[in-house]
Amino acid sequence: MLDRKDNALADTSVSGEFDPELADGAFHVLDRSGVRHLLPGLNGFRLMEIMRECGVDMPENCGGSAACGTCHVYVEADWLSRLVPAREDEEAMLDQLLHTEANSRLSCQILWDATLDGLRLTLAPPEE
Repeated sequence: MLDRKDNALADTSVSGEFDPELADGAFHVLDRSGVRHLLPGLNGFRLMEIMRECGVDMPENCGGSAACGTCHVYVEADWLSRLVPAREDEEAMLDQLLHTEANSRLSCQILWDATLDGLRLTLAPPEE
């Protein structure tokens, strides 16, 4: 089921090509400019890949290997328990970042499945 809750608050829904009938749900991302995006969920894809393909401005330098931290996101607290727990390599990368919080994750390590429909993320500040 596509979660359209608070879609009226979205500043953008990514593109006119987003067809809810082809998506496996949707998730919300608040980018570093304060723009909220409604993105399609696609089973088996990493959230980082979906964000990149939908034009969300977020660097990703390691191609999804949990080695750079540039895809760092904050997951809304009520969604954390629904995610597969972070592996040791993700935890090690997060330990090296300056802006981590209890709800920090690397979006390259979160695979979409329909149970995440309605997920809410915020891009973390860049590591500078």
